[in-house]
Amino acid sequence: MRKSILLIILSVAICSCSENKKEKEQIKIGQTTTEIRKPQSELEKSIERGAIVYKDFCNQCHRPNGKGVGRSFPPLANSDYLFEHREASIRGIKYGQQGEITVNGKIYNGVMTPMGLSDQEVVDVMNYITNSWGNKSDKITTLEEVTAIEKE
Repeated sequence: MRKSILLIILSVAICSCSENKKEKEQIKIGQTTTEIRKPQSELEKSIERGAIVYKDFCNQCHRPNGKGVGRSFPPLANSDYLFEHREASIRGIKYGQQGEITVNGKIYNGVMTPMGLSDQEVVDVMNYITNSWGNKSDKITTLEEVTAIEKE
């Protein structure tokens, strides 16, 4: 009887597991080890949504690798500007940007047209770009933060 219950519990746990290794956690029941799915953090969910927004709106100019294009479109990969000018970065995504900026020691003087993104899409793409291509941010961009930023 005990073995049957353990077998049923183990079968349910195995069937509900995801194939994505980074979302799994190993547990040990008796002498059997199985894996269960870990829930994603809010940041991970936002980054996932942001990757979709990036692909749809940002990919052409800033490239799939985040390295930008020459002197026309600045890199987002390993970008000092994203972290040293966080509010300006969010404002640029939200309302567009023009004028001179310095990214990683190089001067860019182009125009980024407004993309028409919702505040939530700005949150998600900001979390994606600040955690991709060598960028790492422990500070999650929030909806409250983006909503508070006004056009200059």
